[in-house]
Amino acid sequence: MKPEEVRELENTELEHRLGELKMEQFRLRFRSATMQLENPKLRREIRRDIARIKTILHERRSTGDE
Repeated sequence: MKPEEVRELENTELEHRLGELKMEQFRLRFRSATMQLENPKLRREIRRDIARIKTILHERRSTGDE
């Protein structure tokens, strides 16, 4: 997910997407502990997407763009 795509979404959509990514991150962490992942880079991509969304949400809250 690119930063431009994240900025186009509304706060409620971002929070929903953040919850989905956290659940996926949990599932991948659990799967990687029990067996080998097909795409190990996916964990890094999800972690970065979570960070992007949190950054955008924080920027909007600090500037009052809610």
